[in-house]
Amino acid sequence: MTASPSNQTVTDHSLLAAARQRAKDAGLPFAGSVCPIDAWALLQQGLAVIVDVRTNEERKFVGHLPESLHVAWATGTALTRNPRFVKELEGKLKDNQAVVLLLCRSGKRSALAAEAASKAGLPNVFNIEQGFEGDLDEAQQRGHSGGWRFHKLPWVQD
Repeated sequence: MTASPSNQTVTDHSLLAAARQRAKDAGLPFAGSVCPIDAWALLQQGLAVIVDVRTNEERKFVGHLPESLHVAWATGTALTRNPRFVKELEGKLKDNQAVVLLLCRSGKRSALAAEAASKAGLPNVFNIEQGFEGDLDEAQQRGHSGGWRFHKLPWVQD
């Protein structure tokens, strides 16, 4: 399956422009980060594609976005880095200029993936902050203080 957003000019969309400015101010090595709610809005408007970079196991057992593409940043329980990540990502996109929003468990792996994609020449790759499950809380559990599911955005579980 390949995907790209509509032919609209999206690089100057206000959400993306603000994310780009925050990234520039913070010295991030990729286009920027958006929160899950903004990612959903961009997807619904046809302005971006979401690529889930978690493992197959995470997607299957924790859940995933039904409208997302999948390219694992790392594989297996040891989270071994996928050396073909950028090539696989490019293969899923119809347009290497497309706005791509990367999603992982907490936003950390997807930030690394966004950096790798940006360094490889993909200019519109953004990280989804908080990821699918959010950060750990005081009890060392996820899902209580951020993330895609916390915000009650659409997802499915196999």
